[in-house]
Amino acid sequence: SREYRDSGRLSSTTLFISGDVANLYTMIPRDGAILALQKFLNKYTQNHRITGMTIDTITKLARLVLDTNCFVFEDKYYLQIRGEAMGSPFTMTLANIYMFEWEQSLIEYQKAHNEIYDRYIDDFFMKTNSLSDLKVQLNIIETKDANTRITTTTSSKIEFLDVLVENNHGQLRTSVFHKPTAEPYIIPVLSDHPRHVHRNTIKGQLIRAARLCSHLEDFNKERLNIEFTLLLNGYPSRFISYHFKKFFQQNNISLLMEEPDQTIYQSFHRHLINKPTRREHQMQQRPSNINQCQYTNKKAIRVHYTFETSPILKFSDELRSLRKQHYQDNHPLMKHVALHIGTTSNRNLNQLLVKKKPPQAKLIQVSRNTATTAQD
Repeated sequence: SREYRDSGRLSSTTLFISGDVANLYTMIPRDGAILALQKFLNKYTQNHRITGMTIDTITKLARLVLDTNCFVFEDKYYLQIRGEAMGSPFTMTLANIYMFEWEQSLIEYQKAHNEIYDRYIDDFFMKTNSLSDLKVQLNIIETKDANTRITTTTSSKIEFLDVLVENNHGQLRTSVFHKPTAEPYIIPVLSDHPRHVHRNTIKGQLIRAARLCSHLEDFNKERLNIEFTLLLNGYPSRFISYHFKKFFQQNNISLLMEEPDQTIYQSFHRHLINKPTRREHQMQQRPSNINQCQYTNKKAIRVHYTFETSPILKFSDELRSLRKQHYQDNHPLMKHVALHIGTTSNRNLNQLLVKKKPPQAKLIQVSRNTATTAQD
């Protein structure tokens, strides 16, 4: 934040704006979404194709998905004729493309004024040193597209997604934001998940806290909140203490457990901020690993089994032992074949009790000629 302040972009009067596009999925016009999709594909695809499919083919498939969103409610068959189906992976992709087109003039405005703009699906964040001018720009954008209605909040201290951003007299301060209605729930320790899931839950929570909290004081508060949440979900205190200590040791910040030092913490915080996330690292490695993946996949056996806290805990070790005894030792070629053992989880209560699809018999009885259309 010091560099940002010294550059003149953050002063004591700088304000933050968070905005939300109301009912994005149900308000997206289909023709406008298709037009945005075509424009996006024409600009960013090579040879106007994706994995061999032409833009025209992709457009027709998109139309097919949008025009066949059907559902059953109280023994009636409905066809959605406005907006997109919430929860559909394609809907999220199309909404992002539509918003990408919608936000371009706003991005250019912020860029021209050396300001910040960011967005996650239907939530966006901006910074400004001239609120009146930015409001004019927002009004222009909202007037241009009658389908989008935005609500904004402006303050020197504002929430955006899971981050609380504050301008504290010209000093930038960030911390973890928890919604007032959020419950302290994570994967219970007694759930049927492999042990590494519970270990990684603790590690992931601490990394998130260190990335989002710019000050040691806020990190320590969040650390206590994490510990409290873990205890409520059945994690033994010794298990928590062990993995907390391991986290500090692995990151060479053990001193912070004994004595608060903002300088040491600030260095660690910046290291995490600049370090690519797991997903970013995977995206960076993907192009160079295509040929390698095609090669290694031919010499790998993948086995998945349903994990349960029972004698099956030893399944992985026993399978590797049997493979070595009966195959690797007797068949030289098998020594070069990797065995990857993965797990799947039992269905949870939501999957067991919530029926997202109507019975097949009910769908068969529905005649297309008697289908009822309704606006969403």
